[in-house]
Amino acid sequence: MSDIVPDNTLILGHRIANGVHGRGEPVVLIHGTPSSSFIWRNIVPDLVDSGHKVHLFDLLGYGLSERPWSVAIDTSVSGQVPILKGLMAHWGLDRSHIVAHDIGGAVAQRFSIFNPQSVKSLTLIDTVSFDSWPSKRTNEQMQAGLDVLINKPNEEHREHFQDWILSAVHNKDRIRAESLETFVNYISGPVGQGSFFQHQVSHYDHRHTSELNDRIGELGKLPVQILWGENDAWQVVDWAYKLHAAIPGSRLHIVPECGHFAMEDKPEKISELVNAFLLAHSDS
Repeated sequence: MSDIVPDNTLILGHRIANGVHGRGEPVVLIHGTPSSSFIWRNIVPDLVDSGHKVHLFDLLGYGLSERPWSVAIDTSVSGQVPILKGLMAHWGLDRSHIVAHDIGGAVAQRFSIFNPQSVKSLTLIDTVSFDSWPSKRTNEQMQAGLDVLINKPNEEHREHFQDWILSAVHNKDRIRAESLETFVNYISGPVGQGSFFQHQVSHYDHRHTSELNDRIGELGKLPVQILWGENDAWQVVDWAYKLHAAIPGSRLHIVPECGHFAMEDKPEKISELVNAFLLAHSDS
């Protein structure tokens, strides 16, 4: 699991697990919730083979990065933007392609609107946007209260979130065989369960994207690609069309037989679409 993000770097005083792979045109990958950079494991080799230098990391409070002890540490979408900026400075990147999934797409939207000079192109995969999140299912779950959820028995917690993650894919056998246990382990156990609710779920708040509504069209100044699983049950495909309409000149691809975790369901197709887009907007 650590092979994809073997390095640890202090960014704004927090330990961030990260990795750099390959040589060539830079691209930054940003994961979502409740996953980690592990979700890019089948995408990175294809990007490297096509001549890209791939940079990726686990968001603060996620995966192998620091799980802050204090709930006062901002691990929201907005709080992750300075982490991204700090990492790009650490990597020596003045400008890069960005590919982002789920709430990572919200981080990328905010970063790209406020720092357009740093973005070569933007690919958004099954991203949250506008007031599309949190989902009805997540809202219902949160009504129990964070303390109750944090203290649920381990097996009950694990079983619930196995089912939850399975609802994010079309091909359930594939994720069971490859990555389901990894994703569940990250958000379970003595540290993972509490951290998940304190540093992920508690920050599911659409204001981080809704406050961009009047500016989302500015992304049209950049090359933007939107990729979406046709069977996404977390962010239904209607949101893809709304986002596409709001960003002038954006390209939209709906991927059949594919759920919210598109890189789990259709890694080959996602790699193909990402690679083609990056190469079309490369400096060379």
